[in-house]
Amino acid sequence: MHSLNRLFGVFAAIVCLGLVSSSAHAGLTPYDPPSLSCVSGGQAEITIKACAGASGAPAGLTIHWMERSLYDQYGWGGDNECALSLSGQPSMQHPGASRWELGPNQCQEIIIGDINFDETGVSGSGCGLDPLKCGTEYVFRAFAHAGRGFGRSDWSANVVCSTDPCPAGGCTFTQGYWKNHGPAGCVSGNNSNEWPVNALSLGTVAYSDVQLCSIFNEPAGGNGLISLAHQLMAAKLNIANGGGCQAVVSAINAADALIGSRVAPPVGGDFLAPGSTSALTLTLDQFNNGDLAGCPLHCGAAMRVEGTELVRLDGGPTATKTWGSVKAIYR
Repeated sequence: MHSLNRLFGVFAAIVCLGLVSSSAHAGLTPYDPPSLSCVSGGQAEITIKACAGASGAPAGLTIHWMERSLYDQYGWGGDNECALSLSGQPSMQHPGASRWELGPNQCQEIIIGDINFDETGVSGSGCGLDPLKCGTEYVFRAFAHAGRGFGRSDWSANVVCSTDPCPAGGCTFTQGYWKNHGPAGCVSGNNSNEWPVNALSLGTVAYSDVQLCSIFNEPAGGNGLISLAHQLMAAKLNIANGGGCQAVVSAINAADALIGSRVAPPVGGDFLAPGSTSALTLTLDQFNNGDLAGCPLHCGAAMRVEGTELVRLDGGPTATKTWGSVKAIYR
């Protein structure tokens, strides 16, 4: 009897963690499936609109996507499928929202890209927190989470959205690129260190490349100082790499002023409320994604980095910036 009780307890715990298939909710009426539509495309991200059905989606949504070329060949499933679960309290994309909850027929715009590495109330699997590829079509689908006496919805209909075409000139990289092409601790696979400088200042505090790498690897966890630092570091690396513009100067200056003498974790232990940083963070994210008006596009497949030079694949001129010229741009 005791063994049976223990077995029942383990099964109950598994059900609570959501590790049992949807058959665990077989006796519950499912939520209506959501619908998806394309809003806009950037160089490395796509904004989609998710709308709940008549029953709403009060427990949140999960969105899956994959490159259309791979979907056409293999269909859904496998390592090619990316996923993002939205169920907690957002602090960047929709800081005033009450969790990722949708009422009956309510809609919400959602950015798909590496900005979600710093977003709260989300969790990604596979490539769910990575930047998207420029000039690429993606297939999306979603379902509403089970909860509040209802079961998980069926999948939505598929929708195909595209990122913007790859650029042919000077360009920028996202924080995800710099986090994986830096010094030891910030390099993955066969990547090499492509950082054009070995030190940067955030606010009034100077950091070595090793310290900057540790900040890149620190999840924001609702700390607006960390999410702002991620985008600010990427922006300054882009400028040092030849991808600067005057249009981003005010955002960089404002970010430095807001940070001031605060020391970003894990180097320090300071904090900024996400509500005070989200607007600047999103502006810098736009710049790093190549979506800020008057600034370079995202590098995508049109450029490669060789040392401190951006080399155009079409044979055009390269660009090199020193840290002194970076300071001259925005100081």
